[in-house]
Amino acid sequence: MTQHPSGDDVAQGRSFIEDGRTALGVEFGSTRIKAVLTGPAGEVLASGGHEWENQFADRMWTYSLEAVEEGLQAAYADLAAAVRQRYGVAVTTLGAAGISAMMHGYLAFDAAGDLLVPFRTWRNTTTERAATALTDLFDFTIPLRWSVAHVYQAILDEEAHVGQIASITTLAGYVHERLTGERVLGVGDASGMFPIDSTTGDWDADRLVQFDELLARDGVAAPWKMRDILPQVLPAGAPAGRLMEAGARLLDPTGTLQPGAFVAPPEGDAGTGMVATNAIAPRTGNVSAGTSIFAMIVLEHALSAAHPEIDMVTTPAGDPVAMVHCNNGASELNEWCGLFGDFAAAAGVPLETNVVFETLFRQALEGEADGGGLLAYNYLSGEPITGLAEGRPLVARTPDSRFTLPNFMRVQLYSAFATLKLGMNILAGENVAIDSMFAHGGLFKTAGVAQRFLAAAMGTSVTVGETASEGGAWGMAVLALYRSYCESAGAGADDLRAWLETTIFADAPTSTLEPDEADVAGFEAFIERYVAALPVEKLATEAMS
Repeated sequence: MTQHPSGDDVAQGRSFIEDGRTALGVEFGSTRIKAVLTGPAGEVLASGGHEWENQFADRMWTYSLEAVEEGLQAAYADLAAAVRQRYGVAVTTLGAAGISAMMHGYLAFDAAGDLLVPFRTWRNTTTERAATALTDLFDFTIPLRWSVAHVYQAILDEEAHVGQIASITTLAGYVHERLTGERVLGVGDASGMFPIDSTTGDWDADRLVQFDELLARDGVAAPWKMRDILPQVLPAGAPAGRLMEAGARLLDPTGTLQPGAFVAPPEGDAGTGMVATNAIAPRTGNVSAGTSIFAMIVLEHALSAAHPEIDMVTTPAGDPVAMVHCNNGASELNEWCGLFGDFAAAAGVPLETNVVFETLFRQALEGEADGGGLLAYNYLSGEPITGLAEGRPLVARTPDSRFTLPNFMRVQLYSAFATLKLGMNILAGENVAIDSMFAHGGLFKTAGVAQRFLAAAMGTSVTVGETASEGGAWGMAVLALYRSYCESAGAGADDLRAWLETTIFADAPTSTLEPDEADVAGFEAFIERYVAALPVEKLATEAMS
């Protein structure tokens, strides 16, 4: 793969664009919507983006559907402008496209297709009663953010809209339907709505029956069965519709983009992260770092027991995956970097954002291995792994700690990986083997910093590829390319692993860092302080209401 072609590669890129031998991937992250256009082998031709933020309205984290539409168009327009600037041509056709988004949450529609309640995102932790009851019923961990937990919590709370539900989906599923008219979902994204049976690649039939029986026992007179309101589940490469005229106008209101492109099954950010890091084989894992942070480990055998800290999901091909999902990732770190950038501007030396991040991240490398005795919690929202329904970002230190910029930045980076470390310890106790760990997301853009600290936290080598900062949008474009391949070759989900190896990652440049012994010992000292002081974080949520 080559990234952002220049020189002689510009002519080739222009040819790909003019001939429609391209794939578009769009991913709706928590703070950024990113669009990536690739050539036929996954080479990045151009990218675009749009910043957005969730709102905390009526004690729920949400995004409006108007913001979804506006953000999609803005990200695509930014991409189209980049194509015109670099290649001197407009994007009129696409070979394939795909939509990815943050997983889970609750989007419920009536029979007319109208949204019944504002979108409830993965960030909400208001479903504890429902998640606990369903976990007990299914003997299978149902996280607070899963769609089925939101459905059942609405039932328990006797919300008026429940009887009007005709369909539920994820954000990626919603946008895909707007583009194609098809109410489908990739199996990886689907596995964050309701349990999946990995032997069939479909919803778990026995647990669907259990859920409907539970409603009957509760006396809920819902005019629907659970299977009826869920979308159709599809594996990677399966037919999932084409870009229709209304979808093309939704993406590009200027009328330049024409309909007809193959559209891949919509996926969640976990699945696109696995594809972007080529971590879909058993004993491989990946870490995706953004507003949230999560690790995905493809299993070679089932876990011995259900763990509330571990989600069981699937790869885009339907293979079982243990997922350690932490609600809080890089957001607080971004806030601090923004603050230092503001200081530089106030001092009369304004810096580009990337320079601020690069400078501060490099400072972290100079910090003491344990962070000099400092402590930080990055909890902007609740964190189920540590049992907190809400969060309050904190920085704390003892009088004898070494409060320096390098120590401060090292501890901010450590805190981004701390809760992930606690979840991974559970998998270690289950003897889950990991041969290789890959990482992606903007956190790894500064080479050798976050990657080094993640290796210390995981106690294993960590590999980052050159597309690491392109993240899931690139992974979704790759899945769109695979959809085109399956159409022409008659392949299926079983071929995804081999196709990635031979077509996308055969010559992909990567860098691997082994854990440094001093960093490992320092991180262990930090995490010991972190766990011991968790009652302070809990008290902060109670005192700072």
